[in-house]
Amino acid sequence: MEEIQSQSDHYRSSSSSASSPAGRVPAFNFFYLRKPGSLGQPISFEDSPEWEDTDADVRVEEGGGDSINAATTSVSPSLSKLNSGSLPSPQLPEGAAVARKIAGASVAWKDLTVTIEGKRKYSDNVVKGSNGYALPGTMTVIMGPAKSGKSTLLRAIAGRLPPAAKMYGEIFVNGAKMHMPYGSYGFVDLETTLIGSLTVREYLYYSAVLQLPGFFSQKKSVVEEAIHAMSLGDFANKLIGGHCFMKGLPSGERRRVAIARELVMRPHILFIDEPLYHLDSVSALLMMVTLKKLTSTGCTLIFTLNQSSTEVFGLFDRICLLSNGNTLFFGETLACLQHFSNAGFPCPIMQSPSDHFLRAINTDFDRIIAMCKNWQDDNGDFSAVNMDTAVAICTLEATYKSSADAAAVETMILRLTEKEGPLLKSKGKASNATRIAVLTWRSLLIMSREFKYYWLRLILYMLLTLCIGTIFSGLGHSLSSVVTRVAAIFVFVSFTSLLSIAGVPVLMKEIKIYASEESNQHSGALAFLFGQLLSSIPFLFLISISSSLVFYFLIGLRDEFSLLMYFVLNFFMCLLVNEGLMLAVVSLWKNIFQSVLTLVTIHVVLMLAAGYFRIRSELPGPVWTHPLSYIAFHTYSIQGLLENEYLGVNFAIGQVRSISGFLALHSAYDISPRSNAKWENVLVLFLMAVGYRILVFVLLHFYARKNVSLHRLFRGKHNSTA
Repeated sequence: MEEIQSQSDHYRSSSSSASSPAGRVPAFNFFYLRKPGSLGQPISFEDSPEWEDTDADVRVEEGGGDSINAATTSVSPSLSKLNSGSLPSPQLPEGAAVARKIAGASVAWKDLTVTIEGKRKYSDNVVKGSNGYALPGTMTVIMGPAKSGKSTLLRAIAGRLPPAAKMYGEIFVNGAKMHMPYGSYGFVDLETTLIGSLTVREYLYYSAVLQLPGFFSQKKSVVEEAIHAMSLGDFANKLIGGHCFMKGLPSGERRRVAIARELVMRPHILFIDEPLYHLDSVSALLMMVTLKKLTSTGCTLIFTLNQSSTEVFGLFDRICLLSNGNTLFFGETLACLQHFSNAGFPCPIMQSPSDHFLRAINTDFDRIIAMCKNWQDDNGDFSAVNMDTAVAICTLEATYKSSADAAAVETMILRLTEKEGPLLKSKGKASNATRIAVLTWRSLLIMSREFKYYWLRLILYMLLTLCIGTIFSGLGHSLSSVVTRVAAIFVFVSFTSLLSIAGVPVLMKEIKIYASEESNQHSGALAFLFGQLLSSIPFLFLISISSSLVFYFLIGLRDEFSLLMYFVLNFFMCLLVNEGLMLAVVSLWKNIFQSVLTLVTIHVVLMLAAGYFRIRSELPGPVWTHPLSYIAFHTYSIQGLLENEYLGVNFAIGQVRSISGFLALHSAYDISPRSNAKWENVLVLFLMAVGYRILVFVLLHFYARKNVSLHRLFRGKHNSTA
């Protein structure tokens, strides 16, 4: 303890001259001037700020009332520079409706601990005994260096922890230990998958239809409110991610779209993981001003932040400072400055508070000090960073635990939880039929605009079919052409199926969109699969009929319309099976490289077992015949196409003898002599297409259900500890 005190005193003495207002007064704004006894005020950026109490008033109603109400926090006059026009502030379009007021919801967490499963046991404490709260109409930020537990704490409060995590402690919403129902809260992840080929308005409209019950026309007003709330009016009709030669939205506006997607539900509580992710300083300030105005509707806003500028820091109402899972401070932003000063680490006047906080508690700075210990700055030494970070963390943690700020947090949590307020209710979901229709129509719209993913694939199919057709053209209908025609059909089915792997990026994108929407319960596995199937049928049928026509007439197959239609149907079912196989592999790996490598391996093995290189009856029994030759969709497609071409055909041998097509083909490929055998092969292909999609449903549903059950288990443990 003496070592901690000595190093703390050394750091205080080295920085006191730089942080004393009397010793150093800047000639411009944006410095922190603290008035004694005014720790409840927002940070001021004025040289002579006007102080007034704007803290949220939390009270428990008397006289029969049982709800916990919180007045929304008004913007302090000390932030007049942000609202007077000297700094840009998003404005609503003329004639736009004022944002609708949202009933507030208070959130409190007590003794919250999260552990992540290691190799042997649950030993890695990511969050350790955290206490805190968030009030309606306020912004609560969870701040800390990388790997400090910010996102884990945010996910724990929102009930979004991964399966490998265990959570202990209590979480209260409006004073009650409960799970937040669907529609009562929104969660914006660090990486939200957006659909680049849709405009902002289209994307939000489809999201609203997926989330909300009711008729389609009723969602337009909700979408417009979300667009206005996030100041996206100028970008509403622009494509999100760019299309052809059109430029997409900047990263700041894309982040706004991700937040607006959650606002269409009008949530009581909004969780955002790193709202300033990949944003420059101006975009970050505009984002935070927009979110600050959002809190004026009554929404409770909780988000994480890695670092912020001075202007952004002044917009926060409360800050939760973490380091290695430990809470170093929770309270109002100005009180955090005072807390660091009391612990012996005052913030220098010309330094951003968030930079100062992270400098003091980020262990990575120890490496910087070690690297720079022989360097000299303009003053001759590197004295500004000469303190061990572990000492600072221990000092700040010990100071906070014994401070009035920690006691005030416990008192506020007690007040927020001593009486239950109104329970949050689910707003209802869209029906599965509605979701299937929306997903199908949205996918069709995406297909019509995504040239490189869909139309380019169609062109590649046509080119490949043209190459195969020209190589095997002019075969004739003699007995000697049977073996070559078998080779042509085998090459056609195998190579076009192999070319389908080019659609892996499309399926990967669809899986990511589904995962992003399913995590917030905007979609489900059944609706996704039906929507994907119905939307892919027109595209696959277009490929099958165009490729079949080119191949059929170049090879010179039998000139009958019914036989041509069977050829098209057979090839369509083959593509449908292959699409299901790719979807299953992509759902399993969720990685493009691994999916492509797996699919290439599967296709090569199935091609070897398809009965062309060696007749299926002569394949080695244990592996190649059973099960590979029976699970290879190539086998049934090729067999059906050959039966369609050769059953009922006779070849003349000399003047008086003839041989049937079945006997002529029997030595080159195994087919059935029955006339309806080709339809049985189509039926097998149909059942395989259904089977692969059932497998995909099981994979998607199992992962989703596993996450939901674990979250419910965590919540159940919280309730049992009451």
